[in-house]
Amino acid sequence: MYQTQASSQDLWTDPQKTGDLLKKISRLQYDVTTISEHCKKFADLHALLDLAKEEDDEGVFASCCKDLEALSAALGKLYVESLLSGEADHCNCFLEIHAGAGGTESQDWVAMLSRMYSRWAQARGFTTDIVDETVGEGAGFKSVQLKISGLRAYGWLKTENGVHRLVRISPFDANARRHTSFASVWTYPETDDEIEIKIEEKDLQVDTFRSSGAGGQHVNKTDSAVRITHLPTGIVVSCQVDRSQHRNRALALSMLKSRLYEAELRKKQDELDEQNKQKTDIAWGNQIRSYVLQPYQLVKDMRTGVEIGNAAGVLDGNIEPFLEQALVHQLMNVSN
Repeated sequence: MYQTQASSQDLWTDPQKTGDLLKKISRLQYDVTTISEHCKKFADLHALLDLAKEEDDEGVFASCCKDLEALSAALGKLYVESLLSGEADHCNCFLEIHAGAGGTESQDWVAMLSRMYSRWAQARGFTTDIVDETVGEGAGFKSVQLKISGLRAYGWLKTENGVHRLVRISPFDANARRHTSFASVWTYPETDDEIEIKIEEKDLQVDTFRSSGAGGQHVNKTDSAVRITHLPTGIVVSCQVDRSQHRNRALALSMLKSRLYEAELRKKQDELDEQNKQKTDIAWGNQIRSYVLQPYQLVKDMRTGVEIGNAAGVLDGNIEPFLEQALVHQLMNVSN
C-alpha cells in the first residue's frame, strides 16, 4: 500500500507528506528485512541439523545448537521491538539527567549515567549529542540533556523515567566511606513531521545567555545559548550545543515541541492508568533502579526484579536486559 502511494505522481507535490511516507516505508523495510534474515538463518540451521544427524557429526551438531541459542536471543529482541508500537516509539529521544541529593557525589553520578546511555546508544548504532549541560562545582554535572538519534530510540528508552540510586565508596571522600547518590532520568520523544505541534510566538519568552564551558581560548564569548519559556505551561528548555544562536533557537524549539507532546502523551497515559487502577508515579523520589558497587556488585531493577551482578558492564552500557523486561512489564500492566 505504501509503495503504491510512493509511486503516485501527486505525492511528490507535498514534501512533508512525502517525507512522512518514506520514513514509514523505511521502518517497514527494516522490519521485513530483519524477519527475512532470521527466517533464512533458521532454515539454514534446520538443514545443517539434518545433515549432522545423518553424518552423526557431533561437532556440527554442537555448533548448530550454539547458533540456535543466538538466534533464539535475537528473536527475543525482535519480539520486544514488536512492542514498540506506540504513537511516538519510532522517534528519536531527548534524555535529561538531573543530580539529586548528594552534592559532588550525585553530580559525578550524572556523568556516569550520561556515559552509560551514550555507550548503550553507540552499541546499537545510534548517535548521541549533548544538547545542554550544567557543569558541577566539584565534578560531573548538575544536569545533562542528550539527544539520542536512531530507529525507535524513544521506544527503547521511554521506561527509564525515574530515580536511579548509586551506592559506592566515594572517590571524593578522604576517609573512603560509602555514599549513596541519586539522579533522576526523564525521557521524551523528538517530534517529527508525522507529529504536529502548534506553538504561538506570543506564548514564548526567549532569553539568550553565554554558553558555559571550561574557558580558555575556545570559550564562546557571545550570547549564543538560548533559553525558551513556554508561558502557558511554564516549560523551560535551553540549548547551547552550537555557536550559532539561530541553530540553538531552532533546536530549543524542537525540544519544546517534544516536551509539549510528551506532556500530552503523559496525560493520556495517566487517564489510562486511572482507568486500569494501576497509576504509576514517575515523579522524583520513585526509585526504579539501584546500582550497588560496594560492599558487593549488583544492579537491580525495582519494577521487574531483573538483577545483574556485573555492575561495571551495566555502567558500560549493557542495559538491554533492563529495557527489554521493563517494556514487557509495562505491556502486561496495560493489558491486565
